[in-house]
Formats: sequence, C-alpha cells, structure tokens
Amino acid sequence: MSIIQVKELSKVYGEGNSTVTALNGIDLSVEQGQFVAVMGPSGCGKSTLLHLIGGLDRPTSGSVWIEGKDISVMKDDNLTELRRRRMGFVFQFFNLIPVLNAKENAALPLILDGVKPETAYARAAEWLERNQMGDRLNHRPDQLSGGQQQRVAIARALVADPVMLLADEPTGNLDSKSSDEIAGLLRHAVSDWGRTVLMVTHDPRIAAYADRIVFLKDGRVVDDTLLDAGNADNSRLLKEKVNLL
Repeated sequence: MSIIQVKELSKVYGEGNSTVTALNGIDLSVEQGQFVAVMGPSGCGKSTLLHLIGGLDRPTSGSVWIEGKDISVMKDDNLTELRRRRMGFVFQFFNLIPVLNAKENAALPLILDGVKPETAYARAAEWLERNQMGDRLNHRPDQLSGGQQQRVAIARALVADPVMLLADEPTGNLDSKSSDEIAGLLRHAVSDWGRTVLMVTHDPRIAAYADRIVFLKDGRVVDDTLLDAGNADNSRLLKEKVNLL
C-alpha cells in the first residue's frame, strides 16, 4: 500500500525574472514500512520535497496524497491535525525547547493534542527508554550531547504513534559515531516499530541504512534505486552513483 503518493509535484519560488523552480513535475510513491532516503546536490529540491510531503508548505502545482488523502487541498486546521497525529518530524538542529527537560520535550505533541499530562509524560518516558534515554528524562537540552538531543527529538516524533517519520538531514549536525547511532534508530523505527521513514541526507554512508534511494537533480527524480538490505557495499555503491549523477 502506498502511504505517500506525489503526483506531478512542482514548487516555484519568486515571480518574474527572479523565479526559482525548486521541484519540476515529480512523481513519487512510498510504500508502507519502507525506509527511503532522498539524495542529491545542494539546491536540488530535497528539503522542499520533504516539506511539501509534510504539509509544511503548499505546492505550486501537482498534489501530495497521504494515506489516500490529498493534503494539497486540505484546510489548514485539518492539515495541522493530520501532521500532529500521523506524521513525526526530525530536523537537523533538533528544535528542542531549551527550558523543558527531555520528558517534557518528548511529550509536547501529546500535550498540544489535548492528552492529559500524566498520560503524555508516561508515553514520552516509554519512547525515551526505547531510544536509550531513560536515564536522562529530567535533563534539559543544554545538559545533553548532540546525539542525545536527537534521540529526544526522535522520541518526540514517535510519541503520538505516527505512521511515518520525515527526517531532514537528521545526522547533519552530528559526529560520525552519533550519526550511525541515529541512522540505526531510524532503521529500528522501520524494522521493529513498523513506521515508514522518508529521510533527506547528503551522506551516502547514512543513506545506506535505507531500503531505497531516490536521487534528485535540478528539481527532478533522476534515479530510484532499491538497496540490498544489510549489504556492506551499499555505501560504496551509493558514493559511486553520486559521483556519476
């Protein structure tokens, strides 16, 4: 079943001589339970695609379908509810609230959705435990390393039991060891926790954790490759493909 369908999707910024075409007629389908990485050179439209799929921006033309619903024409209130309950977001710079501790940050989506605080904090603690942060529940972001902050962000993204995670360069601000750990958690989200993950990354080593790689160039899909899961040569193969594209 396709959980994400993108049809003839285009996004143009600016007007007249200053227009920039970020996406140019993209078609894309993502199946439930897939881990898909989106790669391509800087400015190719990777983040724009992710933002449109997540309903954070509206397309110039074309449509985005999530679980059979066209979010391109949804009212803002309905779209906000869909994002809060069906999608989880993970960003490069964590976006944690400095004055809240790990448990409070992770519980925030539930609190905003009207869940009782005691229930929200209990569920947040469960997800932090799954993300190896059970001993840091009361630590604020400034008391955590970058990798630990991203673990809190992933717990926050999963706490409302969304069907999908959208991750925009989730390892871009981390060292190599922490990057592998975060990529491994996203892999677990698919393999063990039944989620669909769509991840933007520039790093072939991190993309190698995915099941499938979609390459963008100049706002178009130029290659779509299925990976042999667990193949140690995936990273090398992706580096070679990046160089060719």
